[in-house]
Amino acid sequence: MSRIAKAPVSIPNGVDVKLVDNYMTVKGKFGQLSFDLNPAVNVAINDNTIHMQWDKENKIATAQAGTARAIVNNLITGVSVGFEKKLTLIGVGYRAQAKDSILNLALGFSHPVDFQVPVGISVETPTQTDIIIKGSDKQLVGQVAAKIRAIRPPEPYKGKGVRYADENVVRKEAKKK
Repeated sequence: MSRIAKAPVSIPNGVDVKLVDNYMTVKGKFGQLSFDLNPAVNVAINDNTIHMQWDKENKIATAQAGTARAIVNNLITGVSVGFEKKLTLIGVGYRAQAKDSILNLALGFSHPVDFQVPVGISVETPTQTDIIIKGSDKQLVGQVAAKIRAIRPPEPYKGKGVRYADENVVRKEAKKK
């Protein structure tokens, strides 16, 4: 039995949810998101709550119900509150600067790296070593953060590189004489 799917999803004020067949569209102050739900799961919208319904004997339907509930919750949270990821640059001379839809990174390479920010994502650099990625689509925010981090991931000896703000990099001991 899926415990996640049992919990109803509340719809906050200012969020409009439409369901046609199994295609859900959610509109809010941060934009519009849509998702095609699995046919094994039925969605019921009552008052300001969304409930998942599925065949409880079918293991696949139970797993899909939990997944559908999590995705619907992320859609509603994204259009009402939004998501953000914070990255930190560690290293001498490592800098970031955001201009329009391009993030300019100096990460110790012989050339600067220009990262094209996708539509629907905003990137801010409050300081030269901090990057804040904001958007309404949780998956896209995480994907952009992972791509930026992959340009120069943190190395284990000095810890230099791009890391998430809450990431703990395990340091290795240096070579001994």
